[in-house]
Amino acid sequence: MLLSETEERGRRFKLALRAGIPLLLLISLVVYAIFFQNKDISLTLENKFLMAAIVFITIYFIYFLIELSVKETLIDHTTQGFNQKAFIKKMEKHKSGSLILIIVNNLGILNENYSLDQINNLLYALVHNLNQFLSENGHNDAIIGRLYGAEFIIALKEENEDAKKIIEKFIEEYKTIHDIEIDYKFSLVSHVGENFEEVIHQLRSVIFVEQKSDAKGKEKALFKDSKEITEMEKSIISSIKDEKLLLSFRPLLNNKSDEIDIYEISTKLKPNDSNDILPRVYLPIINRLGLGRDYDFVLFKHIVDLLPIVDDKISFTFNLSPFSLRDKTFQDKFFAYLEESKVNPSRLIIELYERKTHHDLSSYLATLNKFRTKGIRIAIDNFGSSNASMEYMKHFKFDLVQFDRDYVSKLDDTNTYTMLESMVKMSRDLNIITVAKWVDKEKQKEKLKGLGIDYLQGFGIGKPITENKLIDTYN
Repeated sequence: MLLSETEERGRRFKLALRAGIPLLLLISLVVYAIFFQNKDISLTLENKFLMAAIVFITIYFIYFLIELSVKETLIDHTTQGFNQKAFIKKMEKHKSGSLILIIVNNLGILNENYSLDQINNLLYALVHNLNQFLSENGHNDAIIGRLYGAEFIIALKEENEDAKKIIEKFIEEYKTIHDIEIDYKFSLVSHVGENFEEVIHQLRSVIFVEQKSDAKGKEKALFKDSKEITEMEKSIISSIKDEKLLLSFRPLLNNKSDEIDIYEISTKLKPNDSNDILPRVYLPIINRLGLGRDYDFVLFKHIVDLLPIVDDKISFTFNLSPFSLRDKTFQDKFFAYLEESKVNPSRLIIELYERKTHHDLSSYLATLNKFRTKGIRIAIDNFGSSNASMEYMKHFKFDLVQFDRDYVSKLDDTNTYTMLESMVKMSRDLNIITVAKWVDKEKQKEKLKGLGIDYLQGFGIGKPITENKLIDTYN
């Protein structure tokens, strides 16, 4: 049990005693005055009213104290560790030998891709696992508190030279909790001294945390009021549950064969009771509700079911969330359904779009290799738009690279053209298939073919087609 939970129970017990003892004394005096001052005991209307009033006042007073106790609690309701106010008061009396600040560096991203309950359970488990881990390493009296959403503070009574190693070991052992990967940052200091708040500021200054822009503003712009949000959520949930997806297929032209043999899939939700819902609307809601893995599996299942009724030469490229790919439960369902379907896995091309390099790159690349070993091809989208894509290329051999649209739209710019030319050559040397999207004009097609791009996609190649049209064409 956390020290905060133990102290909170003790505080509430003391408060109950402080409330109960005076009331018991008062009731005893009243009972004595009414019943034991006279030999004849009579329950007159006046006495009944007095007793009822005493009972009412007693219950009301106890309820008031309980409510006051909850408001003035020592603990953080989510994690059950000390809250910020209680931790600071605790530190005023507790001369700590070491102080450690741990930050969940990717909490903003996790909040966008998991439900509130999942995040709360994650933080609760994190604090309790941390407390247990510290106890197992000789720190039974560690004080753990939560400063802000992603910040957790730990006070150890002794100055421990091994504190750094203990925290590093904890981070390594608990980098995944409830199948959710956590990116930790931490700093520590010994000889805390008197100025506790200054020490906290110093610890924060050691850790550089990238703040992610709040996606809630975007969601507010999409809806007028909470009622509309609720209706939209119901439509989205029912669409995923009933597997109501509306797929469109964008053709990719093979420059060597001059044929279409790959289609890129874009998706909408098609609820029964409303209009189609676009990804920019439903994806933030799906992630907030913790349905990202369910949605990705429904999409994958739909595509796999489509393969047997479409010509064998046709492959599909589609996007799956990295959070789904790294989820063990999702992987088990994915591979089981793939094996059951008996389809050729090389016809499936998973698109990845990473804006920044994953904090545990080696683990993530090992995950991607699990899919590669099953025969599934991996593509990186928007290649060249960020340093992350180049970092991935250094460590992982992709099957396809899809260049960022800026390279296609700015072919007349000498610098852009030269950069694209060098990336095409690099991809060719690595035997990676290249794709240029957003090709609208004949002039673009000629230049891109001259560069040796393997595939072209855009309105200049062909407009998206429906699923029925695809089946009619390639059945």
